[in-house]
Amino acid sequence: MSNGTTLNQHQHNASTSNELTVDDITVIDSGLLKKAVGAAALGNTMEWFDFGVYSYLAVIIGQVFFPGASSTAQLIASFGTFAAAFLVRPIGGMVFGPLGDRFGRQKILALTMIMMSVGTFSIGLIPDYDSIGIAAPILLLLARLVQGFSTGGEYGGAATFIAEYSTDKRRGFMGSFLEFGTLGGYLLGASLVTMMIAVLPTEAMHSWGWRIPFFLAAPLGLFGLYIRLKLEETPAFKDHMDKQEALEHSKPQLSLIQMLNKHRKQILKCIGLVLVFNVSNYMLTSYMPSYLTSVLGMSELTGLLLVMVIMFVMMPLTLAWGYWTDRIGRRPVIGLGAAGLILLAIPSFMLIGSGNMLAVFGGLVILGVLHTCFSGTMPATLPALFVTDIRYSALAIGFNLSVSLFGGTTPLVTAWLVDTTHNVMMPAYYMMGAGIVGLITVLTLRETAQKPLSGSSPAVATRAEAHRLIDKLRKQKRSKHLQAQVASE
Repeated sequence: MSNGTTLNQHQHNASTSNELTVDDITVIDSGLLKKAVGAAALGNTMEWFDFGVYSYLAVIIGQVFFPGASSTAQLIASFGTFAAAFLVRPIGGMVFGPLGDRFGRQKILALTMIMMSVGTFSIGLIPDYDSIGIAAPILLLLARLVQGFSTGGEYGGAATFIAEYSTDKRRGFMGSFLEFGTLGGYLLGASLVTMMIAVLPTEAMHSWGWRIPFFLAAPLGLFGLYIRLKLEETPAFKDHMDKQEALEHSKPQLSLIQMLNKHRKQILKCIGLVLVFNVSNYMLTSYMPSYLTSVLGMSELTGLLLVMVIMFVMMPLTLAWGYWTDRIGRRPVIGLGAAGLILLAIPSFMLIGSGNMLAVFGGLVILGVLHTCFSGTMPATLPALFVTDIRYSALAIGFNLSVSLFGGTTPLVTAWLVDTTHNVMMPAYYMMGAGIVGLITVLTLRETAQKPLSGSSPAVATRAEAHRLIDKLRKQKRSKHLQAQVASE
């Protein structure tokens, strides 16, 4: 039990008694849990390091790869290339998800780490438009597609990995470290770009400086790969595979169409949750720096620094929500964030558009705090929607479909809406729509805080806790039996 697995007596127990025993409960090794959380979060950190770098370099990338166009057209083209990667994310999810459910979470997460590193590093090698013409933006697009394909298996796998390694009582808090890594990676990438813009001359930044952050993907990727290869498979997946081997005929894997049909309600809930989560995410992290600079006319450095400070504020809040969601539940926190977007998106953007620096900061803080309601809860909420044998697949597909359609396109769509309508409040309306979808979705959810993952055994921190859980369940069973007797009399 100390290695994070059950004693594999499920079949025996099932045949002799319907009552749960201590041997049916998974005891999670705390050392393995910490390593699992760190390794999973590291991949997300690297992914968002790239997003932070790309978002903060969007204006420069537009000038390097799309010269001759207007500044607005360059920005839209740059974000268009950014968004293109999201179009292949569902394909990546369809490929890596089933592989993760068949061969294990750890192996696939190691593979996605390699591909992410190669895609990011490649961007730094691409010559500019003046050197190779139209081939430059084409190569940029190809590199982004490699990133998008690999990322299609990254978040779903990482969230599944942490959720299946965590104890039932602390799954929210452990999962929140995944988004802590997201913000940390973004902040690291944004800080590096901001520092370089402040230090390097504009000519040097456009010539070669912008490449340096992408080159850092190689050492980060190698370190992440090393950490992931040292991990053991999750207890829930091991237990699932042990059960499969114990059966005379293993349960056949569902085809993609069968899975989408059988679990469509849960996948739709996943899409709705991810929509509100990622619209607020990409609006704040990817679009806002350019919005402050291109639309509101702030200096580039001021816009970058403001969003960086908000990221820094959001990091501890994400962990705090993860901690509290284990106590008060996932649904109230997600509902609070969704309702907040509906009620406060317009006031927030009015503050941001006022031009007063203190008001701008206040508007960004409101949006940042609301987003942490999602970032602190989703890594634990989303994996709990699905059973073990299809968890990686269903989560990867549902997550990436939603991100592709609504999340990654947020910077592109909002930039286009503002440019077309000349209404600087369009981003607020967009966030309100996302909030409505999120609020409707959360009303359909069942509460999963402090409960075992669907299809998995209860998971606890110690064997003593397992005994206490059994005693508690027996008392509850006796109480229900007595109540039934009294009712029958």
